[in-house]
Amino acid sequence: MPIFYLKNTLFVYLRKVKKLMNAEIIEKLKYLSNWMIYDDALHRNLEFKDFQDCIKAINRIAVECERLNHHPEWTNSHNTLAIRLTTHDKGGVTSLDLELASAINKIYNEAKKD
Repeated sequence: MPIFYLKNTLFVYLRKVKKLMNAEIIEKLKYLSNWMIYDDALHRNLEFKDFQDCIKAINRIAVECERLNHHPEWTNSHNTLAIRLTTHDKGGVTSLDLELASAINKIYNEAKKD
């Protein structure tokens, strides 16, 4: 998603998204490790060293969610985070979900290195 800065004000260009067909999603998931598609959503469980590392990752993911103006359904239990991505107003998975999934993978991989 293009982001434009003008005198310290953030402007986000909102693009139109459409619900993707299952074949499109499955093709894209080849490049997104450990995500599953069911119930019209992408799903992934992440496990961290401890509770604090999990919360740190949640906070980093939240920044990406705000950047994309797209927010997941998630639950946290101690050192695990269960994530569900779907675009409710489109009734399923869109490019926004795939973009957020990619950002989450990057954050998770970086968190595992720490």
